[in-house]
Amino acid sequence: MSSHNKRAVIVGQGYVGLPVAMRAVDAGYHVVGLDVDDRRIAGLQRGESYVDDIPSSVLSAALASGQYKPSKDYDDAVGFDVAVITVPTPLSEGIPDLSFIEDSARALSTRLSVGATVILESTTYPGTTQELLVPLLEEGSGLTAGTDFFVGYSPERIDPGNKTWGFANTPKVVSGIDPASLERVKGFYDDLVETTVPVSGTKEAELTKLLENTFRHVNIALVNELAIFGHQLGVDVWESIEAASSKPFGFMKFTPGPGVGGHCLPVDPSYLSWQVRRKLGQSFRFVELANDINDHMPDYVAQRLMVLLNRAGKALNGARVVLVGLSYKRNTGDIRESPSLRLIDVLRELGAEIVGIDDRVEDHRWPADVTRASYSAETLGSADAVVLLTDHEEFDLALLSETSAPVLDTKNRATGPTVERL
Repeated sequence: MSSHNKRAVIVGQGYVGLPVAMRAVDAGYHVVGLDVDDRRIAGLQRGESYVDDIPSSVLSAALASGQYKPSKDYDDAVGFDVAVITVPTPLSEGIPDLSFIEDSARALSTRLSVGATVILESTTYPGTTQELLVPLLEEGSGLTAGTDFFVGYSPERIDPGNKTWGFANTPKVVSGIDPASLERVKGFYDDLVETTVPVSGTKEAELTKLLENTFRHVNIALVNELAIFGHQLGVDVWESIEAASSKPFGFMKFTPGPGVGGHCLPVDPSYLSWQVRRKLGQSFRFVELANDINDHMPDYVAQRLMVLLNRAGKALNGARVVLVGLSYKRNTGDIRESPSLRLIDVLRELGAEIVGIDDRVEDHRWPADVTRASYSAETLGSADAVVLLTDHEEFDLALLSETSAPVLDTKNRATGPTVERL
């Protein structure tokens, strides 16, 4: 059966699921995009994309083609050939919350037919596909995985805002619970992406995702701690990082920042740490140390801001602090787990008046008690202090160099007499 006659169901229409859905439409699949968020589905049905990497024009074209249907109703999934689960897997008090995967699996199981394929993309600990997903699908369907239907895991590698590496040209790791499942999972993604990378089992694919993000998490923690000590020692860590990056081998550039955010770095390494502790009774010391450093970077930013204000003869209590960029990453509106949220809490506790600038963040996700303002000389000029947290491309950073208020630059993007780098 060609892709033009196949039905794909993408469960979750967020930053991961919507790009998968649009690419499947491009590849000729008839796609149902399922999501439990009423606001999200209503917007998608109107052709309004809230995912920066998917223009509304692309979404509208998919709707007009008749090959894409956003829906909250799992009955629209009946008869699917391929289902991809891209739901959130947050932490709840340090423990993985797999309830969204469980709910999706149960709902899909009663609509599962012989010959169909179910693929999990949500980030999770090694063993989830075999130990959790497969039993739920079998229980609800009465069918046998590997015989009547096929199951696999393929870790998502979406990098929001990346204009070089998108869904289609980023190599896709694929796996199955058996060779037949791997063949079908690989076949689906071969239709969607330029390169697939098969691995021997679902546990290896699940660990691949955790390894990628733990590697980043640990290295970011390293340079964050270097930034703290470098400042105390009077060393320009940014210059040292640039110099080290001139080495053509044995070094990879990571830069400091106000903390880590999004759906990956604050969560994924802790999944691995939790599984190691649960299964082996041991602590994953690198992850736990990295968590401690990165989680406390917003506190360090607040401390540095307090020092800057003191030099200007002002207290943080009662000061008007303008935060430039609230999303966790450049050129996206995703504020999930953003370090700006922790910084806002700290500043509020210390009595600061907080103004935020970030047109990319949706109104219903805007932090409470934070005044929303535009990026302008007037807004910056009204501040007692400014913090650059996220350097969106639309920000004219020259304005930061011209403001008379002290500026704490956590991204090493601004210059000027009142600018101090993290």
